[in-house]
Amino acid sequence: MTEKTVYKPTNDYVFSRIFGYKKNWELLKDLLESILTDIEIKKIKLVKQYTLDKDAIKDRGAVLDVLAELNDDTTVNIEMQMKDYHNTIERSIFHDSGMFHESLIKNEDFKNAKRVIGIWILCYNIFDEGPFHEVARLKRDYGNMLLTNKMEYHYIQLPKFKEKCRRISNKLEQWLTFIINDDVEEIKMIDNEFVQKAEDELEYINADEEERMRAKFRERSEWKYHADMKSMFSAGKEEGREEGREEGKAEGIKEQNITIAKKMLEQNIDIETIIEVTGLAREEIEKLKD
Repeated sequence: MTEKTVYKPTNDYVFSRIFGYKKNWELLKDLLESILTDIEIKKIKLVKQYTLDKDAIKDRGAVLDVLAELNDDTTVNIEMQMKDYHNTIERSIFHDSGMFHESLIKNEDFKNAKRVIGIWILCYNIFDEGPFHEVARLKRDYGNMLLTNKMEYHYIQLPKFKEKCRRISNKLEQWLTFIINDDVEEIKMIDNEFVQKAEDELEYINADEEERMRAKFRERSEWKYHADMKSMFSAGKEEGREEGREEGKAEGIKEQNITIAKKMLEQNIDIETIIEVTGLAREEIEKLKD
């Protein structure tokens, strides 16, 4: 009997389902307090709540971030990023500066623009050096002085956290341990009622077939997009080269699909999803298990 895939909060649908629902506002507040330690959160308001159907979730362009307002003067955008497309810095600046612009009513004084904080929780590392939780702000060259506090970026790198955190010692480490969700017994020992409520919510998602379907479709669409980007990149590299290289191009794409299939197997992705994403035959995928 095939063991069911356990969907974790690193799946962006699952993350949004837990932290982006209004009934779970206390969970979001506790998570934000663990990240934004310099802000006393007196009020939190979820700006939007997602109830996407399966067709919308299949669309990789569907936005599943969590958007909230704090104390009426700060907008916080939280994104869970499953795959590295090597443009995280540029995307975060583009996305969050757009929110800064949208916070102003037409003809309103620029000084009234709300503070925008972007929180990017990443299933990959973007910096070789430094801590797992990096904060970036706009600063002057002169004296390294803060230019403004109205734009702030937080990059939380989960692989670096797993490597460096040997013992849970604060609230942020509690939440990141939950998000990675590698050891359920360790999570159940965490002394934080909100983490425990989030774990109950996660167990419900994994037990409910409709919720599992949504998580599965989201994961599948992410892998499909990832594979398509790799194939397009491979094809683009071959353009302009001499004729007669079609066979080599196809072989290169297949090798990339094999690499993707191996990574998906390592993450216990079901074979049907791997077949759909990579185009490999079931027999080929079974051989990769050996």
